[in-house]
Amino acid sequence: MRSAIAEQGFEELSITVADAERAGRLPGPHRDPFDRLLIAQAQTHGLVVVSVDAVFDGYGVRRLW
Repeated sequence: MRSAIAEQGFEELSITVADAERAGRLPGPHRDPFDRLLIAQAQTHGLVVVSVDAVFDGYGVRRLW
């Protein structure tokens, strides 16, 4: 898996306590904990979220797809 990730030019992103705390403080009705973590990391690190789910748009993150 690591080699496939590296071959595609992606980098591993660890989950930190700060990410979890930010996810827990996010406002709004979206309660899926994994999505909230993705939102928090995208906000913190300026990342693009790859998802068809338009709920991400309400959190000020860039979404592809």
